[in-house]
Amino acid sequence: MSDLVSRLPKVRGAYTPNAPMSELTWFRAGGPAEVLFRPADVADLQAFLKAKPADVPVMTVGVGSNLLVRDGGVKGVVIRLGAAFGKVSAEAGHRLRAGAAALDVAAARVAADAGIAGLEFLRGIPGTIGGGLRMNAGAYGGEFKDALVEAIAVDGAGNLRSFTPADLKMTYRHSEAPEDLIFVEALFQGRPGDPETIRRAMEEITAKREASQPIRTRTGGSTFKNPDPTASGGRKAWQLIDAAGCRGLKRGNAMVSDLHCNFLVNLSEAKGNEIEALGEEVRAAVKAATGVDLEWEIKRIGDA
Repeated sequence: MSDLVSRLPKVRGAYTPNAPMSELTWFRAGGPAEVLFRPADVADLQAFLKAKPADVPVMTVGVGSNLLVRDGGVKGVVIRLGAAFGKVSAEAGHRLRAGAAALDVAAARVAADAGIAGLEFLRGIPGTIGGGLRMNAGAYGGEFKDALVEAIAVDGAGNLRSFTPADLKMTYRHSEAPEDLIFVEALFQGRPGDPETIRRAMEEITAKREASQPIRTRTGGSTFKNPDPTASGGRKAWQLIDAAGCRGLKRGNAMVSDLHCNFLVNLSEAKGNEIEALGEEVRAAVKAATGVDLEWEIKRIGDA
């Protein structure tokens, strides 16, 4: 058992020492977390943050859909929010309240059932509400900042705080949320809509994703952000990768998807470092072929 557990405060949730992060990411790769903490609820999370030793690093993960863990693992405490943080409910005024651990797809489903339009884009995002808040996730013409009214978070000192999109300075696949914030809930504003019409729109998004992305593989979603159109001549990341000849490129058990080349795939037992190295090889090839520096969209954590 990790010696770190003995230094941590008593909680109502659960500590797991040396927790395999490969089981918590869509890539199914990477080293262990020194300690994994699953808080029982918001109050438990606050109490932990208020009492933990100041020298213990903390980071939060969701369902691991946009996460690559290096093979050396993650020092300190990795927090994973569970079912208590995953509730979704429709509210008056065509609003939707969603816990940070709720899947974007689940939030979209509740919105459709309640006749709340304007949140259809959530159906195309393979992650959680909390992760979407952190990176201003988006897909199919919509992004979090377009619909967000308020985000609730716990800061590193254990204080519960509220933020507007303006506070978070949300831009394309980015927010300036302080690193110590752990989002726990979001409130979205939609508009009146017909449930069946909304469901049809979401089904179209699903069909497009399944036809164009390797969603049933060990992948991490879009690997690189689409670059500034001025720098890229209007080309998206996948077009630049294709132009650099990287579609289908393999390195060991890691591969650039031949279906959508802005996706990296773990073919079988690829290591986290192997997947990251392939991504860096793609970045170098795109830079050499087009002069464009691709920026990682996938979050990479841990020690090599």
